Amino acid sequence: MVATPPTRSSTAKGDLTVRVEPGSEGASSEPQAAELSAATAAKATPLQFVLILLGAIAFLYFARPVVLPVVLACIAAMTLKPLIRWSSICHIPPALSGAVVVCLLVAGSGVGFFQLGRPALTWMSEAPQHMTELRHRVQKLYPRLVRFNEAAAAVNNLGATEEERKGEQQKTPTVEVKYSRGTSSILDWTGTLLAGIGETLVLVYLLLASGDLFLQKLVRVMPTLREKKRAVEISHEIQQNISNYLFTVSLINVGLGLVVSGGLYFMGMPNAAMWGMLVAILNFVPYFGPVVGVLLLAAVGLLTYDTLWQGLLPPAWYLMLHLLEANLITPILLGRRFTLNPAVVFVSLIFWTWLWGVPGALLSVPILVSTKVICDRFPTLSPVSELLMR
Repeated sequence: MVATPPTRSSTAKGDLTVRVEPGSEGASSEPQAAELSAATAAKATPLQFVLILLGAIAFLYFARPVVLPVVLACIAAMTLKPLIRWSSICHIPPALSGAVVVCLLVAGSGVGFFQLGRPALTWMSEAPQHMTELRHRVQKLYPRLVRFNEAAAAVNNLGATEEERKGEQQKTPTVEVKYSRGTSSILDWTGTLLAGIGETLVLVYLLLASGDLFLQKLVRVMPTLREKKRAVEISHEIQQNISNYLFTVSLINVGLGLVVSGGLYFMGMPNAAMWGMLVAILNFVPYFGPVVGVLLLAAVGLLTYDTLWQGLLPPAWYLMLHLLEANLITPILLGRRFTLNPAVVFVSLIFWTWLWGVPGALLSVPILVSTKVICDRFPTLSPVSELLMR
């Protein structure tokens, strides 16, 4: 009888023989597998992050008919939350105060639309006539522009014969009328807009009427008392900071619109309230909003007044108030905590405008501020908060 050595084991099945070295296999296979899995995870993490980010952007772009009303409702609810908080001090139920706030919001928006929207629609329908009149007014104020246009036309006709010039003058544009589905597309767009506004208002009321229901659910999920307290503190701080910021900015823009409209009224500009409301809405959009407001008031001023200095008074009045608001009033009321990096604000404006259009431009800064407030409360996200801060 021959004994098999204890350091080797052999198993035969047909022509295949497998020999296992117990000392070498156990020592090397597990560390190699761990190192391989760690390296694979380290290499896959950036790729996974990029894929998740691209997937989220694609989801927000294609699901905007559903996501946009939800985001608008959340932002509006956080803006109106101080009113519900003040009414709760008077022992008014959130459901009743939420209904009152939403009804007042709808009534104010309706009155503003019917009283100020009609002159806006009239002005837009007469826009081609206004543009022609503005061109003649600018040519009257700057006669050098007329001579410059004549010189440019002479350069274009340089070298042309008399017959060619007469042929160019006799050419008339051909107007071709084609059937288009413009009316149906406008109706579809109006229906979609009204449906989105209705969904947003209903969701705003539900969020205001629910009170602290979400916070109560969050506290019930937490396992320990310490985590419950921490969840309550974080939720209250984030909600209060975001609502205070949005409510304060809304009051600042409304006050700016009222002051601008008052100044335009004393200057004798027609539809001063409409231009003040437009300025207040444009002020929610950083950079581009004030620029558009200055250009519009400059055009209206040149159309309204005969002299150049009078025509430049309305845009100068708005520009002075905007600089005062942006550099003094808003920093004093909000403080340094909500001062954002201008480059990050500009990138956020471009991104959300591309993603959601005009509503995205209006939501770009509130979304950025909400992100900063959330990052301030979590230590692991402090680098992101530092990047967003000026």
